[in-house]
Amino acid sequence: MDYKTSDSYAGPRKEDILPSSAAAAVKVVIVGGFGVGKTTLVGAVSEIRPLTTEETMTQAGVGVDDLAGIEHKIETTVAMDFGRISINEQLVLYLFGTPGQERFWFLWDGLFEGALGAVVLLDTRRLEVSYDVVGLLEERGVPFVVAVNAFPGAPVHPVEELRAAMDLPDSVPLFTCDARDRISCRDTLMTLMRYLYFLTNESSEPQ
Repeated sequence: MDYKTSDSYAGPRKEDILPSSAAAAVKVVIVGGFGVGKTTLVGAVSEIRPLTTEETMTQAGVGVDDLAGIEHKIETTVAMDFGRISINEQLVLYLFGTPGQERFWFLWDGLFEGALGAVVLLDTRRLEVSYDVVGLLEERGVPFVVAVNAFPGAPVHPVEELRAAMDLPDSVPLFTCDARDRISCRDTLMTLMRYLYFLTNESSEPQ
């Protein structure tokens, strides 16, 4: 069992134990195309040791996985990433990162089961790798927000252009984040929570 948690497991740490005050848990999925930073985001924001299923890329992916713009990438998620973050003393988010390559999308059905919402990560150098991801979320009826991962040297586009390129409704939050930064990732998740709260209240209003 690899899972990149620790070379020697010595039992749960204090921070790994779920607070006794936790009254509600929400499942959130982190999605996006291949190499957009999903594993990085889960690892940066998780308050427990994240569980990852990254494996070294092999010749089997040559001609199948598009490495244009991410030629340095040597590992890839083959099942999922998992982390946890407490929003407050009562609310806990369980984070599930999906594999980005289309050949692993058959795993998505299980990962999306019971998910309240999703964060879509974008890389402006390779917008096309996330087009189908948004379509799959819309087909499943999963509410989502879109976070542009601020890769160094990536082109900066006006929000209106990105929204048009991704064919996003005006109501869907679209913003910039840094998947390496814990505070930025936490703000991203809070944006999703606020959006879900807005959708819940909107649907409960009398017509």
